[in-house]
Amino acid sequence: MFDDIKAVFDRDPAAKNIFEVVFYQGVWAIYLHRVAHFLYELKVPVIPRLVSQISRFLTGIEIHPGAKIGKGFFIDHGAGVVIGETTIIGDNVTIYQGVTLGGTGKEKGKRHPTIGNNVIIGAEAIVLGDITIGDNSRVGAGALVTKSVCPNCTVVGNPARVVVRDGVKINPLEHGDLPDPVGKMIDDLQSRISELEKKVGR
Repeated sequence: MFDDIKAVFDRDPAAKNIFEVVFYQGVWAIYLHRVAHFLYELKVPVIPRLVSQISRFLTGIEIHPGAKIGKGFFIDHGAGVVIGETTIIGDNVTIYQGVTLGGTGKEKGKRHPTIGNNVIIGAEAIVLGDITIGDNSRVGAGALVTKSVCPNCTVVGNPARVVVRDGVKINPLEHGDLPDPVGKMIDDLQSRISELEKKVGR
């Protein structure tokens, strides 16, 4: 559990001291989840769900007791985060507000994502289905991911597209540095329209 506290200091420049950090809603959500998951693994009836619902009420973060979460997990500004039952999250993962790690239907068994180590998932991103986000990858804010992502990649957009695949560990997420493939496409189309207008004499 100390790894979760350390993760806050490592990844949030606003974290000044331990007294502030213990009031982070993400920290409370993770600790309560670890209690719920422990009871869930022991097959204790009802209580794990009760703990998770209390956590949701207190923090605005919904984590199913069945989700498996590694050490050093950091939820930044966590309001609206949803993590499904069969989700598996590796070590040192960071997610931002509004992220959904969900399923795609009513199928049984593994139906939620597997998130590798050192992954960063931007605000309002949605990752759906039994897919894998590889180690050291980044998911841009607002992305919709429905297919697996290789390690060391950055994906953005709806549907998500790979925009970086360089085979090396990617630096921490800088929201303003993410490329905008849709914006670039619009710019290209505008340039082509201007050229065509010139050709027809407008």
